[in-house]
Amino acid sequence: MPFCDVALACRIERAEQSLLVDAMTKVQERLPDCLGVPIAGGFAAYTEPGSPLNKVIGLGFAPFDAGAWELVEREYDCRKAPIQVEISTLADPAVARFLTTCGYQLVGVENVLGRSLTAPVDSLPSDVSIETSPAADLAPWLDLVVSGFLAPDTQGVASHESFAREVLLRIMGDFVAAAGVERFVARRGQEILGGGTMRRHLGIAQLCGASTLPAHRRTGVQSALLAHRLRHAAQNGCELAVVTTMPGSKSQQNMQRQGFVLLYSRNVLVREPG
Repeated sequence: MPFCDVALACRIERAEQSLLVDAMTKVQERLPDCLGVPIAGGFAAYTEPGSPLNKVIGLGFAPFDAGAWELVEREYDCRKAPIQVEISTLADPAVARFLTTCGYQLVGVENVLGRSLTAPVDSLPSDVSIETSPAADLAPWLDLVVSGFLAPDTQGVASHESFAREVLLRIMGDFVAAAGVERFVARRGQEILGGGTMRRHLGIAQLCGASTLPAHRRTGVQSALLAHRLRHAAQNGCELAVVTTMPGSKSQQNMQRQGFVLLYSRNVLVREPG
């Protein structure tokens, strides 16, 4: 099982930052005035109200400049937008300490789990097939994944965030158009059950999200999507798979059953505009 030291946490956070940067490149084609700026080794993004991409990630693994941070805050304030910072528990504690003295409040926690890809992977359920989603099927795939996402399981700690369907469809469209994001769909016969994504970055397989339609939950769909992506990642040279879950959630439980372990958590700090 992987042990996560500061170096590995920095590597994972850089992979997450790379994904956000790529997604923002696509968003900027649609919204030229959106915000995407490097800051203190991390990245600050703002797209549109209510977007899941509105966040700052990767702080605490490079020197922090309070003056440069003030300029980022002004950009968010000009947009009358809250600033959400997701900071690893393995990052420099001084950064979180600075933020909490400047009005940022802890609103949530998310867990980062990892699994070595040298370990064996469980077999797929015999009645569920997983295939790559064709480019021509993007619209129905987005509808499928967003529908599942908007009907979350109630197990575990609830997320502090909620999103409108129209915003999610736009942002997910930008997200899956980012470099290297692969889309998968789960079927039983001709019936579509769920979908998921994955991105490979410098030996890390980022399991960027998966959802199952409520009527098909607890039938092995998530396990099938996970097993397929793990095999696909290992066959393409990845050594580690990572995924982010809410604490105590069904997703975390499913991942741990498949050999994932907790690497670290991210504290979510928010400051309201102005």
